[in-house]
Amino acid sequence: MRIHHLNCVTMCPPGGALMDGRQRPKGVPAALVCHCLLVETEQGLLLVDTGFGMQDVLHPRPRLSSFFLGLNRPQLHEGLTAVRQIERLGFKASDVRHIVLTHLDFDHAGGLDDFPMARVHVMNAEVEAAAAQRTWLDRERFRPRQWRTQPHWVTYAMPRGGERWFGFECVRELSGLPPEILLVPLVGHTLGHAGVAIQQPDGWLLHAGDAYFHHQEMNPDRPTCTPGLLLYQELMQKDGRMRRLNQERLRSLVRYHDRDVKVFCAHDAVEFERLEEAARSHEEHALRGLGSVTPELGMMEPTLPT
Repeated sequence: MRIHHLNCVTMCPPGGALMDGRQRPKGVPAALVCHCLLVETEQGLLLVDTGFGMQDVLHPRPRLSSFFLGLNRPQLHEGLTAVRQIERLGFKASDVRHIVLTHLDFDHAGGLDDFPMARVHVMNAEVEAAAAQRTWLDRERFRPRQWRTQPHWVTYAMPRGGERWFGFECVRELSGLPPEILLVPLVGHTLGHAGVAIQQPDGWLLHAGDAYFHHQEMNPDRPTCTPGLLLYQELMQKDGRMRRLNQERLRSLVRYHDRDVKVFCAHDAVEFERLEEAARSHEEHALRGLGSVTPELGMMEPTLPT
């Protein structure tokens, strides 16, 4: 399986280094990516999360909440949507047969409408909690306007026991997809939050969604997080105890299985850049002598939103 790393819209919250930990010139905002995966499989293309979609770019209000538009300040460029990046790679939107969601927050599910025939795989607990809209924050973060493809959704209950994967329980294989792609429950940020594990010839990738937000949180010996992202995680968490427990389990995975599993989250630009560069280098090496490689559109230099 060939894997492409896509940044499907950069978010520029205030706070600078206090948010993303990166030093930059005065006035340049923080930059948080929306790290999605495009996987070429024998069953067609598969997306892990969608980031923001075309309709979010064209009609941000009322599809997206004013609260989060003001807080996260996404740079809503059409060229950074998953569908446009997929087209630049030479595919069509209809080639995307499956979408696996880590969760249903607006910045992970906004592109569902761009792939109306794709089967969407998501935890049942996530759908139930998002649809209930019980709190003001739920109504701001979960946006039903993004869910017109719901008739094509395949939901998964949390199994009792279930398969184990590097110490994680209740891991699920996905209907119609190869066993090299797994759904790994990581409850905490939301009540049906999950990671997505993908096996490659040289090991596994684990897209941990919003189980954590900053790469230094995965330092097994001295985990740290910027003040801004720590505050944001606490604001958004649905189960703080489980969020912290799953972060500990992810750090243990990094400590003992770093050669077997590469863990990354959805919004850390450092992780995105490292993985994108590694994938690009691998591709260039494989295609050496066969012509030039057209670079994909990934990060864009953030500017202050108007």
